[in-house]
Amino acid sequence: MCGNNGSHHRFRVADHACDEAPREHGAHRLRTRIVNAIRELPLGSFAFVMATGIISVGAHLADLPVLAWALFGVAALGYGVLWLLMMIRFILIRRQMWSDLIGSAGAPECLTIVAGTCVLGSQVVLLVGNVTCGLALWFFGGVLWILLLYAFFLAGFVIEPKPTLERGLTGTWLLATVSTESVAILGTLLASHLGSWRDSLFLISLSLYLLGGFLYALIITMITYRLIFIPLSADMLTPPYWIGMGAEAITVVAGTHLIVKAADWTIVQELLPFLKGLTLFFWVTATWWIPLLLALGVWRHAYQRMPMRYQSQYWSLVFPLGMYATSTFGIGRLLDLPAFIAGAHLMLYVAVTAWLIAFLGLIQAIMDI
Repeated sequence: MCGNNGSHHRFRVADHACDEAPREHGAHRLRTRIVNAIRELPLGSFAFVMATGIISVGAHLADLPVLAWALFGVAALGYGVLWLLMMIRFILIRRQMWSDLIGSAGAPECLTIVAGTCVLGSQVVLLVGNVTCGLALWFFGGVLWILLLYAFFLAGFVIEPKPTLERGLTGTWLLATVSTESVAILGTLLASHLGSWRDSLFLISLSLYLLGGFLYALIITMITYRLIFIPLSADMLTPPYWIGMGAEAITVVAGTHLIVKAADWTIVQELLPFLKGLTLFFWVTATWWIPLLLALGVWRHAYQRMPMRYQSQYWSLVFPLGMYATSTFGIGRLLDLPAFIAGAHLMLYVAVTAWLIAFLGLIQAIMDI
């Protein structure tokens, strides 16, 4: 009897060990997949914060407070999580990250960190009314803008070998404009609250608004040349090309904020006709891009049979949609055009739909890790 009990005990131990082995193996595989996912985390992941944040601002302008606050919470949470993941990624692959920071592909994507920081700061000022936190985010975003933008252009000028125009130039280059204008917008929102520093911050914001327009004209000329004169394959026509529209839309938002604040600064009052004309010019050209980008999307997915699978770059498509809605709200209220306000509401619904589709894709990608 005792022998049988010992035998049964050994069988139970063996069965337990067999059960534990697959569990340990499965846990090890999960850890490996998570580590690999962090290693491969795109530098442009902060486009998620940009897209979520600007749709939140659009919802705020459309008097949809529940949606605005919900997306603000998601953007703030995403911002914190992405910084944590980026720090872990830096620890894991420090050398690779330094290489990405000065590479023609990775460097412009890093500017999503600047734009994400300043869009979140704009939410903090507009929704929460926290000027101190907004100022801290503006300062942090401004320092990052100086470091990352100049590193991008300096590396592009001096580092060899240089990429070809075909492989090196993409829509992500226009993040130079987006990041610049995001700092300008947050600065304009903060200026009226800063007393003796008000005029200085207005001057910085006005200068960045104009600089962003210059960078757009410079880069979009090269991109247009690349699209027209160099063969384009479906895999090269990635979602960030929508930034061609989004970069103009954010310039419109920067311009409308400066115009609205004209009563607070004499120089802006003197420049009002110029600012209104230039801002309307950017809105018109942003609108012109939309049908062309839609047609290129049809060509890519319907004619060239490129499958639509989730990738983080799709947030670079959602962001311009939200930014266009926000810019149209600004133009409509500035010029007192009800039709523009109605169009802005419609575009906001389109942006929210695109955000939901991309967010579901993100959740599925996380579950598949």
